[in-house]
Amino acid sequence: MDTVKKIRDLFREKEKQPHCSAVIVAAGSSQRMGNDKLTAELCGLPVLVRTLRVFDESPYVDEILVVTRADRIEEMAELCKSYGIGKVSKVLSGGATRVESALVGVSEVQPKASLIAIHDGARPLVTVELIERTVCAAKTHYAAVPVIPSTDTLKVVDEKGLVTGTVDRATTFRVQTPQVFKADLIKGALTKAMDKNLPLTDDCSAMEMMGVKAAAVPGDEDNIKLTTPRDMILAEAILRAREA
Repeated sequence: MDTVKKIRDLFREKEKQPHCSAVIVAAGSSQRMGNDKLTAELCGLPVLVRTLRVFDESPYVDEILVVTRADRIEEMAELCKSYGIGKVSKVLSGGATRVESALVGVSEVQPKASLIAIHDGARPLVTVELIERTVCAAKTHYAAVPVIPSTDTLKVVDEKGLVTGTVDRATTFRVQTPQVFKADLIKGALTKAMDKNLPLTDDCSAMEMMGVKAAAVPGDEDNIKLTTPRDMILAEAILRAREA
């Protein structure tokens, strides 16, 4: 009887788990890196492949959509196929801005998706555990983002380069991705941000504009975004430490 009960509980848990689609934004120009960071090799694998594999392995993600530049759609599709990223359903052409690219992705998820995770393609050190934390929080709070406490003292500097104040470090956090949202809410928020041509740097900002407060979940110090060559060196060191 215990075995039967466990099986029933597993099915119930599966039924409760929301359908989550992951939109991987990979349409950047890599200007500060100096070369294409998404196809650059990181400990033997392309950066984007490392990112996608984690979402492919997550039981909380049902499909993956990759948003890239128009001239790289075929290349990225072939990359996904070559490395067996089975959950990728679409490779899409992004826009000129982060908001535009994210909107393209969220507009193309499966209709049954109740949650949408948006993640930077250049964050290959994301973990299955972080995805789980954020998805589960979004299920309850409609929006969830991983954050890291600020360890440095932050100053406000005016246009003349003069310090005008100090930001309270106790209430200041660095935000990461994946950021997970109720599907209908993030679609509406990004559409509104696009219509107003707002220069948003993360997707949670679009939700804030609509008055929706996201739940903050513990982020991961290792979940860095690869922006400069120094970041690649750090990411390699983190991966070697994990393997060790």
